[in-house]
Amino acid sequence: MFGAAYIIVALQGKAFAIKQLENLTRKKVSIGYIRLTPPLNLDIVNLKIQDNLTAKSVFISPSIFSLIMGDIILNNVTIIRPELTCQRNLSKLTLPPQTAGGVVEPAALPETGITSKEAPKAQRKNPPRFIIKHLKIKDGNICFVDNAAGQNGIKINVKDLYFSITNLYVFPLSAVANFELQAKIPWQQGAKEGKIEAEGWINLYKKDIQATLKIEDIDGIYLYPYYANWVDLEKARIEKAKLNFTSNIQGLNNNVTAECHLELTDVVRKPRPSEEPQEKAEKIADAVFDIFRALNQGKILLNFTIRTKMDRPEFGFGTIKMAFEDKLAQRKDKLDFTDILMLPAKIVEGTVRGATDVSKALVEGSFAVGNEFKKALEAAFKKEKQE
Repeated sequence: MFGAAYIIVALQGKAFAIKQLENLTRKKVSIGYIRLTPPLNLDIVNLKIQDNLTAKSVFISPSIFSLIMGDIILNNVTIIRPELTCQRNLSKLTLPPQTAGGVVEPAALPETGITSKEAPKAQRKNPPRFIIKHLKIKDGNICFVDNAAGQNGIKINVKDLYFSITNLYVFPLSAVANFELQAKIPWQQGAKEGKIEAEGWINLYKKDIQATLKIEDIDGIYLYPYYANWVDLEKARIEKAKLNFTSNIQGLNNNVTAECHLELTDVVRKPRPSEEPQEKAEKIADAVFDIFRALNQGKILLNFTIRTKMDRPEFGFGTIKMAFEDKLAQRKDKLDFTDILMLPAKIVEGTVRGATDVSKALVEGSFAVGNEFKKALEAAFKKEKQE
């Protein structure tokens, strides 16, 4: 069997693999070479898929018995040093299309006369058994280009990616697959790299998921294009901002709820010359920081919930913006701030009113808005405690 398979792979394996991958991805594919090792393990070296993916090596260890029975069960798949590029334009994210069952749709099959729309239907009538018992990705790199962020877009790189998943059924059959992921995110030159960790399980057929996600040392300045239209970092004199993010993800029947926690761990402000007047944006930032610290025992943190679909996950910075505004408003009644919903607009106008008659102070010159709000908050809490 090995001798026959070796001859077939040597003579036709490379051409056959290229043809199948081109039909699957609709991209031009090249392979350095394919080698076969006992009993029937394949090693695809220097795989390149046009504009999307390159990999130094793809090692595949199939189940011989399943091949005899007409099924495709892979005991191990190990991908070494893959580099994936995905891009989001103003309208949509460019990724390979997928069917509802998680199987990549094939391109048109001219040799059979089946169109790309009809191919999935033909597959559903008699779906193949396709199982990957253990999939590993080592030393991966992902480049995400978001042209929809800000005016000039943004590029986010993920490096040193390690991903492992077991019991992956990539055809319509219910099964629980366990996974774990670690990776690093290099931000600006000289800045500390971010860290990503995730683990949990997923059922592609039922569209169920339970997972935890943790991202440390997020560079808030690098991500500025996502929120540039509602924050002016230059005028607020914010030079550096580090954040940590955690999320507990629960999904059932395609409905996913992610309970998220975002904490600002480090803020560096640009020094302002004593003769230079304080910008309104800087005063607003001081006031907001003081309010958050007062509401969270000295910490600047934000909790919010994301609700989306597993087969069409969506997330935007608008969710964080809404949670931010809700945070400012949540203590409105207890603090007796009649216009806190208008913050920071009221600060700019100088018409803020509150428990200690902050309205007497005008927002101008060297007036410290943040300190006044802090006093107002402290006075309100003392008043509430006495009552």
